[in-house]
Amino acid sequence: MKRFIPNLLMVAMSFASLEAMAAADLVVFNGKIFTADRSQPRVQALAVLDGKVLQVGSDTQIKALIESGTQVIDLGGKTLMPGLIDSHSHAIFGGLEMVSANMEDEVVDLDELEKRLRGWRDDGKAKHGDVLSVAGMSSAYWAQSEALGKTFNSGEWASVPVVFTGSDHHTAWANDVMLKRAGVDAALIKSLPAAEDGTIGKLKDGRPNGFLVDAGWDRVASKMPAPGAADLLKAAQTAVRYNNSLGITAWMDPAANAAPGEPVFALKPTEKTVGVLPVYKALSQSGGMTAHVAALLVANPKSVPADLDTLDKVRQQFQGVPNLTLPGIKIFADGVIEYPAQSAAMIDPYSNSHKQGELLIDPKHFGELVSAIDQRGWLVHIHAIGDRAVRESLNGIEQARKDRQSGVTHSITHLQMVNPKEFARFKPLDVIASMQLLWASADDYTTDMIKPYVSALAFRYQYPAHSLLKQGATIAGASDWPVSSPNPFNAMAQAITRDGPLGVLNADERLDRETMFYAYTLNAARTIGLDHQIGSLSVGKQADFIVLDRDVFNVDNKALHDTQVLQTWFAGRQVYAPPL
Repeated sequence: MKRFIPNLLMVAMSFASLEAMAAADLVVFNGKIFTADRSQPRVQALAVLDGKVLQVGSDTQIKALIESGTQVIDLGGKTLMPGLIDSHSHAIFGGLEMVSANMEDEVVDLDELEKRLRGWRDDGKAKHGDVLSVAGMSSAYWAQSEALGKTFNSGEWASVPVVFTGSDHHTAWANDVMLKRAGVDAALIKSLPAAEDGTIGKLKDGRPNGFLVDAGWDRVASKMPAPGAADLLKAAQTAVRYNNSLGITAWMDPAANAAPGEPVFALKPTEKTVGVLPVYKALSQSGGMTAHVAALLVANPKSVPADLDTLDKVRQQFQGVPNLTLPGIKIFADGVIEYPAQSAAMIDPYSNSHKQGELLIDPKHFGELVSAIDQRGWLVHIHAIGDRAVRESLNGIEQARKDRQSGVTHSITHLQMVNPKEFARFKPLDVIASMQLLWASADDYTTDMIKPYVSALAFRYQYPAHSLLKQGATIAGASDWPVSSPNPFNAMAQAITRDGPLGVLNADERLDRETMFYAYTLNAARTIGLDHQIGSLSVGKQADFIVLDRDVFNVDNKALHDTQVLQTWFAGRQVYAPPL
């Protein structure tokens, strides 16, 4: 036996050596390669075998793995990075909006808006059954709710259901025909519970003025015609192609058990509430899933631990689907902050209403729910925009950490307002900050619809990325597409400059470039629970990578913003190149 053990070791070492010397399927060399692996972040060359990273290193090291069947690519000095990861993207909803009428946050006068609606009606882009719907509306329109009513409740629109949906996906405006269909009238407004007060805008006489937010919008959205299976599959295909064109090879879908039109902010899921999960499954089965999707199930904010059994039944229906994982739960802690919605939960009241917004979770019992999620090995991802929502979200996660050290990484997303007392809590609680830093801009939105209504302290710490980083928090990149563009390079440049049309939004919160590269690679992979498989070009991980048209480490910030993807590779196979 004493002789046998050394012999076994020799055999094992021989096989290990043979594996290390195995010829590669693909060799990429002569590049500026960022691996996102901190032990070896910059290399020249990369070798791939069976869709996984075989080795990274110098040109000389990697060229030694070339044999007759190896595909060889000379990068010619171009930059290569891991595939980028979006830690918060409603991709199928984004795909739907790409093929529908969309204002893309542009603000025009009502005559021009009416003209555009006519055009989209005539070409079919605004038609959803018998409803005319336009997405991507700026929140600036909601202050004109009465004017919208004068235009779109009369003339050619008097008998046509018309809906304008906000780019934030929390707000909307509907005309009287659509409101009547949804049962929204003065009597309903009068009977609303205190928690829903303000979710339906009203005129002086008590009738609805058309403005809707969160639970109010849910009432109308549920009466919108639902897209068919073919439309949803087309949206998914469109979304994957678009994301691949931007260098994105993975994302978290934070509301995958919600389908278009379902009341996502007050969802009461059953085992039949499967949302867009069948669409992802169909896309995967067709071979079109050239991205990893970490699909989260929305739980009602007032859920109790026993409700998780129902969500688990949904999870079990979609196990084993290639490139689809279901790692956890999404919870809404509050709404949105801008006027006139003001449903984000704040520590200090809004100056106009003297209210603190709407905290959707029950702080007395939220920790029990988070702990129960954590006990199952599931991650929790919490929507929190107001500083009170952030505080109570951290309190809930803190309870789970006190109950056990599970090693499961939880995250809070948006983080628009964070009280300084919370900055140092993220690291010890191992909570990732999933941030949409494309929004960190001094513009009409932040200065006109937020600044006048919140405390000076709250406004000062808007999207406090650097403050969080300085206290050891991990920052992950996110877009919330289709709320805003999913282009990671746009968001990286914005996080670095924080420049906007009206100046800089707190220069102290700027981030450096390397931080943002990790935010969209390894850190985002951790956020979606896939950091052992993707997120860096480390040996054994899936070979997801992108080739860029410029040296993103050294170009100026404007050039970084304008970066173009030349190639996207998924599992060692090229899945995108620009059209010729």
